[in-house]
Amino acid sequence: FNKIVHRCIHFFFYDIKKQQIMVEFSYTNRGERMIVLRCIGPSKFFLERVLFPSDVITFNAPKDSKVEIWGNELYGPKLEERIRVFNDEQALAA
Repeated sequence: FNKIVHRCIHFFFYDIKKQQIMVEFSYTNRGERMIVLRCIGPSKFFLERVLFPSDVITFNAPKDSKVEIWGNELYGPKLEERIRVFNDEQALAA
């Protein structure tokens, strides 16, 4: 079992070119196996990275993006976790 921890840093800015709020997102792979992180957002935003155990990734993603964490089982890839990228205002309202 891959124990995974994530956190959303409380920082965001406005991308003037694409006219959208960008949120700084940080993720740590606390598991014992490699994972694949995929971030899919509005305006064709897409990011995919491989994270080894204890790796940390920090990136800017459009607000309301979806982060997927994929692990690997004997039968193939397994979706382990879904995370929504949000800003401070949404966190306080929830």
